[in-house]
Amino acid sequence: MTDANYKLTDEARRISVDLPAVRGTVGPAALDIGKLYRETGCFTFDPGFMSTASCRSAITYIDGDAGVLMYRGYPIEQLSANSNFLEVAYLLLNGELPTAAEFSEFEHEVTHHTMMHESMRFFLRGFHHDAHPMAMLCAAIASLSAFYHDKIDINDPAHRKLAAIRLIAKMPTIAAACYRYSIGWPMRYPRNNLDYCTRFLHMMFEVPSEPLDLSPVASKALDLLFILHADHEQNASTSTVRLVGSTGANPYASVAAGIAALWGPAHGGANEAVLKMLAEIGDVKSVGKAVERAKDKNSGFRLMGFGHRVYKNFDPRAKIIRTMCYRVLDELGVSDPLLDVAMKLEEAALKDDYFIERKLYPNVDFYSGIIYKALKIPTEMFTVMFAIARTAGWISHWIEQQETPDTKIGRPRQVYTGAIERDYRPIEVR
Repeated sequence: MTDANYKLTDEARRISVDLPAVRGTVGPAALDIGKLYRETGCFTFDPGFMSTASCRSAITYIDGDAGVLMYRGYPIEQLSANSNFLEVAYLLLNGELPTAAEFSEFEHEVTHHTMMHESMRFFLRGFHHDAHPMAMLCAAIASLSAFYHDKIDINDPAHRKLAAIRLIAKMPTIAAACYRYSIGWPMRYPRNNLDYCTRFLHMMFEVPSEPLDLSPVASKALDLLFILHADHEQNASTSTVRLVGSTGANPYASVAAGIAALWGPAHGGANEAVLKMLAEIGDVKSVGKAVERAKDKNSGFRLMGFGHRVYKNFDPRAKIIRTMCYRVLDELGVSDPLLDVAMKLEEAALKDDYFIERKLYPNVDFYSGIIYKALKIPTEMFTVMFAIARTAGWISHWIEQQETPDTKIGRPRQVYTGAIERDYRPIEVR
């Protein structure tokens, strides 16, 4: 149906439908349209679900106009300044910050589930030597349901908790193994005497022939990025985890689906797109020309890492990570032409009236890409890093969904635009 002035039948127009408001603890109310189709014969059309709430959730709150991001009620500014990633993961899972004893137990559980099953090494060897790490990660996480098939009863709270611990613990191990396999390096076992992020960096870069000289700022920066990426409300990948989880699928299959959704360049690949853009600009002398091209609607060129679909004023995560970005570059003494381009581009955009008026400020993807490059994380691993962090949010949403009594299987409707009914014709007369 393409007629923008389509009208309801006379009978439907005479129907008055009460749409009760559904209110959360903060934020705009939603209209419950559950009975709309039953009473009017019509349903809503909302491409991209921009005006549709698919669930109730107590995990993360975003106010895009005000630049607010909160995990379980705690502002991201406070968590990033005072917490660490594992404590934030506990908060997302359990709803409250842990006591010292609770955190010690949680950290112990995560630390002692970091090993991946030895058969996983042989599983990864089935991939082509230059396979993309995201392809391997997606398949490897889905395969965990085969390795731990005896502990995936979604109705058992103990099984749900164990799956959450295993996913948070093993994701860095598997991610590092995927990377090392892709470059032909031997896989490294986790060193459980190290903290979460330091352990991951050792699994990524340590070689048997010599110890890894790792600056403390590297793990600090990575921990901060993981906190900022841990959850972000009902984004595409989290909604995918919930949609798959609504079918009764196990947590490993659901999270693997989230990884697949995250792989899309419009979602988790944004910081990788920033680096590709910087490479296209190439030189600090070309930054001014690139800014002018970005302002020309007919050029087809756009600055990646500026503005945000949700945050209409500024990305609160970008304000936090910008300081860390400069600290990393300073303490590591990094010399890289592309990073020089990035800093020059940031300076130019923040002074240009075109970007200021449109509130096109650098977002978290702009700075995270710069930090990952400074830490020598390969570009093809950027989205994998995102997946490690977002696992805490994904599994928290999956558990919340399983514990919600009135959860229904996800089943969106459509506006059919295909052929109307017609008769089959034999092949000889077509």
